[in-house]
Amino acid sequence: MVELTNRLRKLVASLDDARVRREEGLFVAEGTKCVLDTLRHFEVRYLFVTTAWLERRHGELKGMEPIVVKRADMERMSHLSTPPEVIAVYAMPRLDISELAPAGKLVLALDRVQDPGNLGTIIRIADWFGIRDIVCSPDTVDLYNPKVVQATMGAISRVKVYYTPLAEWLHGCGLPVYGTFLDGDDIYGASLSPAGVIVMGNEGKGISGDVAREVTCRLTIPPYPAGVATSESLNVATATAVTVSEFRRRQL
Repeated sequence: MVELTNRLRKLVASLDDARVRREEGLFVAEGTKCVLDTLRHFEVRYLFVTTAWLERRHGELKGMEPIVVKRADMERMSHLSTPPEVIAVYAMPRLDISELAPAGKLVLALDRVQDPGNLGTIIRIADWFGIRDIVCSPDTVDLYNPKVVQATMGAISRVKVYYTPLAEWLHGCGLPVYGTFLDGDDIYGASLSPAGVIVMGNEGKGISGDVAREVTCRLTIPPYPAGVATSESLNVATATAVTVSEFRRRQL
């Protein structure tokens, strides 16, 4: 039976550091919904619960032996402002971009997206619209950042996220490549294929030059009404939802 030692407590608390996550090959999920949605999809290394949580939810663990800890221990390990009653520590799965077969699929590609909340929300959007693969540039925020994991609301268990030099992958993917730009073609009038790659860019700088050169169709989401002063741009997660929704609408 594993016990909560000071070393283990410090390890869990340190998993908000990307370097530690890479060295240990571990990441955390916190809170009842996030943990129960991911528990069967990743290799569990540690599962910490409070006594009260275990009394209410023990039937959902299906034979797993959790480590029962005090609320004070949860506070010291948690990365949330309000400590949860359950924390899972998982082994990071190893994904190889060569295993992705994009033919016939709609795939998302993220170029230098930096905000953890945006990445988590985009993964959740992909899950909602049936997109199972996201390809990220190496400088996109780490998938296993605790804030990203939390923001996915469990979608991290159903959507595969790969990191690779993006321009190089796009060049050889064999699919139409759509990119969102302020000066692109109106998405509501453009020709959209059921299979392709949708590239979304950095929150402030948009799509980088080398990635933009691989885009075969430039799209824009027009403001309404035309010609009226409005916000400079949409949040990248919001723009992703609008763009993917239009692609899926064409398939209905």
